[in-house]
Amino acid sequence: MSRLLRILSILLLVMVVPDSYAQAWPSRPIRIIVPYAVGQGTDIAARYIGDELGKELKQSVVVDNRGGAGGNVGTQAAARSAPDGYTIMIGTNATHAANVFLYASPGYDPQADFEPVAMVGILPLVYVTQPNNPVNSMQDLIRAAKAKPDALNVAVSTTTCRMAHELFKSRAEAPMFPVDFKGSAQALTAVIGGQVEYMVDTITSLHTAILNKQVKPLGVTSAGATKLLPGVKSLAEQGVAGYELVGWTAFYAPKGTPPEVLRTLSSALDRIIGRPETQEKLLQLGIEAQSRTRDEIKTFMKAEKDKWGGLIQAAGIKPN
Repeated sequence: MSRLLRILSILLLVMVVPDSYAQAWPSRPIRIIVPYAVGQGTDIAARYIGDELGKELKQSVVVDNRGGAGGNVGTQAAARSAPDGYTIMIGTNATHAANVFLYASPGYDPQADFEPVAMVGILPLVYVTQPNNPVNSMQDLIRAAKAKPDALNVAVSTTTCRMAHELFKSRAEAPMFPVDFKGSAQALTAVIGGQVEYMVDTITSLHTAILNKQVKPLGVTSAGATKLLPGVKSLAEQGVAGYELVGWTAFYAPKGTPPEVLRTLSSALDRIIGRPETQEKLLQLGIEAQSRTRDEIKTFMKAEKDKWGGLIQAAGIKPN
């Protein structure tokens, strides 16, 4: 009888501990690891949302910048952190989709080592050209590229830009030659100066030049039009069937974080990101807020990993 009571006591303890843990959590500051330098868009978004999260949970939230190796340094640190709900990270399409194909040993598995917590949003890109170019749409560009295979150049400055263009070439059968630049500013200067005909980059990087009519937009890379650039149709809306490639940002916790804590974190972050003032702040950073459940993020992550991996391998980019 005493043995049966002991077993029942153990089972009761197992059932009660997660709930009691969740009720006690958080009892100390929460850390958000940002795998990029201070001042970048991802960092600013994490700090803004982190401040709001602290208010929601009535607990301090601190940002810990761990830049390096394209985001791998900080992501490794997050993966190796205690799964107790006191460390989360803000990840991107680089850290949780592309890097496993770009680095021979990134030091973590984006799916096996993490649990998604909340989606922040997407970062669409845009194709642009000089204002006096007779090409005014993506269909115009496709016709021009097919008329002169590999004669037209497009400036790219990041892996995301390159993959956006690789997908365009593949889906539209538009042979154009990508020209690598060290940064968006250099690429934009080359386009404005007429050294390169076209460019694809984030809307954030090109927004001022578009407003100043230094370049004109041809199409955005999201599935549909975006609030970040009203009035500009997406590639898919312009006839490039099935085209979508965007940057994205989401919060993650180390695998093994208690389910009740994950639910509490997810609910709090969803409320914050759903607020109009948060969405306006994100738009200023080039991020269009997007809501997904945790299960939807898992499905999205797998699809994105497959997409980015296929594009990287098809482009012949070898891991570092």
